[in-house]
Amino acid sequence: MGTAPRRGRPGHDLETVLAASVEVFNERGFDGTSIDDLAKRLRITKSAIYHHIQSKDALLGLALDRALTGLEQVAAEVALLDGAAVQRLEALVRSSVRMLVEQLPYVTLLLRVRGNSDVERRALARRRRLDNLAAALVAQAIEEGDLRGDLDPALTARLIFGTVNSLTEWLKPSRGQDAAALSEAVGTAIFRGLRT
Repeated sequence: MGTAPRRGRPGHDLETVLAASVEVFNERGFDGTSIDDLAKRLRITKSAIYHHIQSKDALLGLALDRALTGLEQVAAEVALLDGAAVQRLEALVRSSVRMLVEQLPYVTLLLRVRGNSDVERRALARRRRLDNLAAALVAQAIEEGDLRGDLDPALTARLIFGTVNSLTEWLKPSRGQDAAALSEAVGTAIFRGLRT
């Protein structure tokens, strides 16, 4: 990223440009979206967009950073918790669901990147570190006897977070989903089948 945000114009600050960009990226795909498309959505000129940001990649970087920073914050909070690994894993799942609900468009975009650019590859490297944390918690919970011993930690972590991430495919922000209730439902559904 490495680009400092530029000062905004009235009615079109960086936050507005970013939110609209993420919406269009999710609808059309990042590669299928041009700065022209973003300008049309915002009803501003391309130069007005460039007043806020240097490139389309920079917009993508800001959006992915928002999703990853939220997920990394959740992971950092879980790392500070005491207790059994299975409890920390459940806390990671529940907090991740709440964060996903709060930042749905940004997490949706994150889950769609495939490593086609430096920005995407950096995001995927950060995401892999989160995947590794989840797998380590699963392995520790198996070792502690709280999860079934026949589970493969990396595969189990992928299945758990595949379930969490699938929310981006059907959850609609306009329906006003209660993040706490949703995280409880997902956590209960996942861990009832995994526990010994």
